[in-house]
Amino acid sequence: MDQAEQLRNIVKLQNQSQPRKVARVITVTSGKGGVGKSNMSVNLALQLRQLGKRVIIFDADFGLANVEVLFGAIPQYNLGDVIYRDKNIKEVITTGPMGIGFISGGTGIEGLGNLGKAQVQKLVSNLAELDSLADVIIVDTGAGISDSVLEFVMSGHEVILVTTPEPTSITDSYSLLKALNRSPDFSTSDIQVKVVVNRVLSVEDGNNLFGKLDVVVDRFLDLNIEYLGTVPQDDCILKAVMKQVPVSIEFPHSKSARAFAEIARNLVQEEQGEEKTAGKRGLAGLFSSFMSKRRFK
Repeated sequence: MDQAEQLRNIVKLQNQSQPRKVARVITVTSGKGGVGKSNMSVNLALQLRQLGKRVIIFDADFGLANVEVLFGAIPQYNLGDVIYRDKNIKEVITTGPMGIGFISGGTGIEGLGNLGKAQVQKLVSNLAELDSLADVIIVDTGAGISDSVLEFVMSGHEVILVTTPEPTSITDSYSLLKALNRSPDFSTSDIQVKVVVNRVLSVEDGNNLFGKLDVVVDRFLDLNIEYLGTVPQDDCILKAVMKQVPVSIEFPHSKSARAFAEIARNLVQEEQGEEKTAGKRGLAGLFSSFMSKRRFK
């Protein structure tokens, strides 16, 4: 049995020993920085909370602290404190607006590929506790197509790709999709990619942009993308960022806040009817897969 299989078995045994409902895990990513990815994560979390969902944001962008800035809160601890300093997962959760939980990955993510078996078991056990604390866990990744970003995206089941009408953003979004498609770890049957077009002048512009991207992806890549919605260009977002308050709270009736609310409703509506495959492994399963890729790619 190789070490990757051992990691999967740790998660499997954890789930068998404590049968439970697992949280829905949604990974938010982008092909480049500056397209509003973290704003999407924070405001989507708040709108899901408005719909009665318990939400935790995991900030996996260890290079920046955008979620902290948008929340106006500096976490005292991060994931590294769970791994190396004997903190439990509940101790490293910072409470944000409306009771949204927030966990900083910090520099702990970089060392995930070098953990011993006991450390892995401890981390997985702690992450599994989040399933009892949240209905939805939003993973805010770094931007671009670095190895760590791609590994996070491929480790999840449900991905929101944020893009804008800027030509560089569209090109970088396609580059990210192409990099995923070329990876032997990517499975079209196991990962759902949903696109949100940010900073559009009209809904029609968003529809047209997605249509063009979808045509190119369908022609050249062996994957499917879904359209989740648009967020309009809105000065209220910039004003809210300057105040370090999410736009959904500072300007709840703004056109951007209404758009975030519509996207959240679309996600919740997907849960109705048959059970989705997305998120069945919870965050512990996502991290197990991520660590396997870090060690054995």
